[in-house]
Amino acid sequence: MWKQILSKFPRKSHKSDRDSSRNHNLDPNESSPGSGRANFANPAVKRASAAVFPACVIAGIEPLLAFKDVTNSEKMNLFISKLSLCCVVFDFTDPIKNIQEKELKRATLLELLDFVSQNPSKFSEPAVLASCKMCSINLFRVFPPNYRSSNTSSGEYDNDDEPTFDPAWSHLQIVYDFLLKFVTSSSLEAKVAKKYIDNSFILKIIDLFDSEDPRERDCLKAILHRIYGKFMIHRPFIRNTVSNVFHRFVFETEKHNGIAELLEIFGSVITGFALPLKDEHRIFLWKALIPLHKPKSLGIYFQQLSYCVTQFIEKEPKLATTVVKGILKYWPITNSQKEVMFLGELEEILEVINMAEFQEVMVPLFWRLSKCINSYHFQVAERALFLWNNDQFMKLVAHNRQDILPIVFPALEVNAQNHWNQAVLNLTVNVKKTLVEMDDALVSACISNYQKEQKTINMAVEKRKEVWERLENAATVESIARNTAILVTH
Repeated sequence: MWKQILSKFPRKSHKSDRDSSRNHNLDPNESSPGSGRANFANPAVKRASAAVFPACVIAGIEPLLAFKDVTNSEKMNLFISKLSLCCVVFDFTDPIKNIQEKELKRATLLELLDFVSQNPSKFSEPAVLASCKMCSINLFRVFPPNYRSSNTSSGEYDNDDEPTFDPAWSHLQIVYDFLLKFVTSSSLEAKVAKKYIDNSFILKIIDLFDSEDPRERDCLKAILHRIYGKFMIHRPFIRNTVSNVFHRFVFETEKHNGIAELLEIFGSVITGFALPLKDEHRIFLWKALIPLHKPKSLGIYFQQLSYCVTQFIEKEPKLATTVVKGILKYWPITNSQKEVMFLGELEEILEVINMAEFQEVMVPLFWRLSKCINSYHFQVAERALFLWNNDQFMKLVAHNRQDILPIVFPALEVNAQNHWNQAVLNLTVNVKKTLVEMDDALVSACISNYQKEQKTINMAVEKRKEVWERLENAATVESIARNTAILVTH
């Protein structure tokens, strides 16, 4: 095993090998000139470092030196050397395996993190390459099968299942912190780093958002946000890749752990969109964000989604029509909890919508609201009736009452006569009183029309009942054994 690990580290020359072997023959309490090995006087630590971190010189400098023990001109070479050593990945499934080696690597990672946090001199291209390589080797991995188990049906998350945590988190956390400090460092030039923090690197970062560990997703959220801000050349690719993640989640898998975090990033991104909005941004709203209302697991990321949608409308109020039509398209029929969430989002949209956009969607919108008012699920009916307590909502209704009241009033009458829930009944009565105060004549006309419609419906019911009675009477008269068809005239 150690031969395989040792073989990963390049040897610069035969001279380096000879120097290395000579240093190993020194007394444990002695140190070669300039080697800095006196800091590791503990024999156990020295044995572990010799096994995991070979004494061969990498990037021209001994990797176990401390940064304070080298000159400023040599610090970048030492930085690269330590990065190369941290490319060794250990198996954390066995907690008693390679304990000393794991602790030594963790200490080296902390040294690297501290070095980057101090904003050193400009990172050279080899240093950027070594940093990206170390992060890639440690972070980019395939999640075990239980991360994508199919135990849940129809894309619903089972809240009783505990998330799976990576046993190597003690190392992963430091690597994530290092990558965040590295990306945000003023010592990193975007024109140099973009060669290595490229589309492939970003794609793998986004793939990691499916981790079940919320700590890891929080780290990824901060890193991807900083990458989006620093590398303008990668912004279109990030938007397209995240859009593809949303499409796959909505229309294929309905299972992804990082939708909320990705939406949280875009909530900040949308705020920075320049006006007028580009067509690609409008397409992102229509084809990526609005379809996210479809999955049953909407509740997990609803707050972030609603914020993104509201940001788009505040940027360009004309998009309110597009959003309302999309919400009505994906309106849940059998999921009452989602209906309550949709009603809440509609209220936020109606608070900022312009009159012209409202008039374009008010007929289908209030037809749907009337269905919600009549819902037998009291929370849905209650939430729909609460809308009438909103001042902006009432202004829209008052301005367009000639079109809205004939749609809504029959639903209010049905509730007042038949609904089982007392709270819903009380709210219905209050809404009716408000409408009467708004336009008594129009309400009276709506009541008259409702009574006429009910009379027509009752007549149709009676007629249908009479037809069935004639059918039953005819069937009793005719002999069943004759198998003859019976014609009944209306």
